Amino acid sequence: MKVSGNDLFVTAMKKEGVDTIFAYPGGMVVNLLDALHDCHSIDLVLPRHEQGLIHAADGYARATGKVGVCLVTSGPGATNLVTGIATANYDSIPLVCFTGQVPEHLIGNDAFQEVDIIGVTRNIAKFVIMVRDREMLAQRIKEAFYIARSGKPGPVLVDLPTDVMAELGSTSYPTEVNIRGYKPNKGVHVGQLKKAITLLEEAKKPMFLIGGGVNLAHAQQEMTKLAEKIDAPVITTVMGRGAISTEHPLYIGNIGMHGSYAANKTADECDLMFSIGCRFNDRVTGEIKKFAPNAKIVHIDIESAAISRNVTVDIPIVADAKAAILKILEHTEPMEHKEWLDEIQGWDKEYPLQMEVKDGVNPQRIIETLNEVYADRDTVFTSDVGQHQMWASQYLKLDATHRLVQSGGLGTMGFGLPSAVGAQIGCPEKSIVSISGDGGFQMNMQELATAVCQELPLVNIVFNNNRLGMVRQMQELFFKKRYTITCLRYHKSCKGKCGTPGWVCPEYVPDFVKMAEAYGTKGYFVTEDEQLRDTILEARDYAEKNKKPVIVECMVAPDELVMPMIKGGASFEDIML
Repeated sequence: MKVSGNDLFVTAMKKEGVDTIFAYPGGMVVNLLDALHDCHSIDLVLPRHEQGLIHAADGYARATGKVGVCLVTSGPGATNLVTGIATANYDSIPLVCFTGQVPEHLIGNDAFQEVDIIGVTRNIAKFVIMVRDREMLAQRIKEAFYIARSGKPGPVLVDLPTDVMAELGSTSYPTEVNIRGYKPNKGVHVGQLKKAITLLEEAKKPMFLIGGGVNLAHAQQEMTKLAEKIDAPVITTVMGRGAISTEHPLYIGNIGMHGSYAANKTADECDLMFSIGCRFNDRVTGEIKKFAPNAKIVHIDIESAAISRNVTVDIPIVADAKAAILKILEHTEPMEHKEWLDEIQGWDKEYPLQMEVKDGVNPQRIIETLNEVYADRDTVFTSDVGQHQMWASQYLKLDATHRLVQSGGLGTMGFGLPSAVGAQIGCPEKSIVSISGDGGFQMNMQELATAVCQELPLVNIVFNNNRLGMVRQMQELFFKKRYTITCLRYHKSCKGKCGTPGWVCPEYVPDFVKMAEAYGTKGYFVTEDEQLRDTILEARDYAEKNKKPVIVECMVAPDELVMPMIKGGASFEDIML
């Protein structure tokens, strides 16, 4: 018996355990969608834009640990995935993106909606391939899922010419994959590990620097056991936050540009930096020459190319984070570093994170209220990109039942809402809270319609400071308060008048409460700290009772700053408190 490539695609999805496909229709995938029509084991989710679609698949993957699956048409449908592919690639998120393509005989002829999406995405995806032979379709799909999941996870794009998908061929689907030249590392080099353990035993001031790789490896419990056994402080990158409970006494805070004083000081004073699953990017290190000046560095990472790429290390170990941690636990004895930990606690008490009382709603208080309201619930928080993301990373209490999903490496505005949609679809039993700024929320606000139609009880917290706050902060601190196009209330009539005595700013657009109503749901407006708890509780209860997303708009002062801050390219000695 022979079947079409479209029908074989459905079989492949079932074999790979796919339960959700985020899809947008178009001429080059309509036959494929028709083949999926009667497949009741796979939910087809229709977002309102392909960028929202891929961010939703990304949020689904981060929240569930499964591969996120996308399906879009050729041309603009495919190109609208580009930012999402880069976002997932930077953060090592497993996605398989299927794109329709014009028939083979039209490729290269500037056909309607023809784009060389393989060429466009080659440098921003983990792997890309066009299927040009019907008999290779099953093998290529199997390889795509394997590559997306294995080693350092990442997005894979599979381009499907419509005529290839229409051809009849074999019904078989492979059970194994053997890709020439692709052998993800699964072991741990014992010799290198012993050297690293020796450094741990000799160190007087060791610290663990934990990146997103520990969370991706689902090694949070193992990491906590290791920190306790070594009795060493744990510092995380923004993406590593949650690898150990933020309430654990050994957890010090985030390192880097907006990390705490104590965390950055710990990195500056340590004699051993034991890093697991961290890329040492510029937001973490600042000026490379002055980073961890007293330390020997051990670097464990699944990707060999990431080791010594930015920071030269003393002991490189290519390994899966969980496998490496388990081996270290197996070969170490309990240690004690009380004097070192006491010193760090002293720094934390002297220079804690601070809140400045201003008009409007205190941004840190918003996050603390979320901690209170969701303390007893299994919750996934998603964050957009901006000042609110840094406040969330500084103040959210994260542990085994409270996780934070965010765009780290690429820093993609517009990620928050659609990723929350995907997280809620993947985890219907959990509470999902999206944290956004007024700028980022508007970049993909159309996905509120997706949330309404999917009956998702999302709570969307919007920090409204009428500004693009992160850039405005840079302008205030480093550009003599020249606020060039960072005011979202700026109208043409403001030109030459903004900031002058007596000038009244035009009305802000949009009205987020009315926007929520336009999408068939409810919005809430908060202007004072005292309103926060009751309003968020009411919004949460309304969302859950009515199975609808809600917006909670919180008016934040436009001159709020995220502190501490280390300017890009500067070092710890330049920290601003």
